[in-house]
Amino acid sequence: MKFLASIVLTLLTGVPADAGTISGSVRAQGKEGADKDSTGGKYDSRKFKFIERINYAELKDFVVYIDQAPAEKPAPPSRPVQVITTKRVTQKGAMFSPRVLPVVVGTTVEWPNKDEIFHNVFSISDAKQFDLGLYKDPEVKQVVFDKPGRVDIFCSIHSSMNCIVLVLETPHFCATDDKGHYSIANVPPGKYRLKAWHDRLPSQLKEITIPETGDVKMDFVLGITNLPKY
Repeated sequence: MKFLASIVLTLLTGVPADAGTISGSVRAQGKEGADKDSTGGKYDSRKFKFIERINYAELKDFVVYIDQAPAEKPAPPSRPVQVITTKRVTQKGAMFSPRVLPVVVGTTVEWPNKDEIFHNVFSISDAKQFDLGLYKDPEVKQVVFDKPGRVDIFCSIHSSMNCIVLVLETPHFCATDDKGHYSIANVPPGKYRLKAWHDRLPSQLKEITIPETGDVKMDFVLGITNLPKY
């Protein structure tokens, strides 16, 4: 009877009846003592005083995902997702939003330019190479990301503009919110490798077991650790 009910629920909703949710938080942590020399010496001079230091507490754009390809190839979304070019609110120049976009293999990404000037979107990454040329609103360009991997994307006109499309083989992933929280729903029961990723820090893998129903908590702290010293 339970098996029949599971089939009915799956057919009606498209979501497996036996599925759990992974949730938690991700944060970054700097090396101990790295802030001791933040002032004094040469860094008080005009030449160095404006050099920007990494504030690990303020790092965002983490991605958490199951680091295993499912038995069946996941279907990409039926509609394109978007990376929008917009003006920066508090400073000059433009930006891509979001800065990091996780997608499943086969996803089509649109690149609307909502700025008042021309931009050029291109990438020379191994996972995807393309050049959309110069364009602006109302024209919208598209790219299909058909290989897994990290794709670094730039504007050939403005050096400060960059973003990353992280192309994954799993449908089970989530970008963290502004507070570092994430939630991955509808994960079939089983044992998995769960990865937390950031473009500036080493990734972290943890083993996790998903029950038939319920919420599993898993938190991550990313930092520069366990690297060989020379």
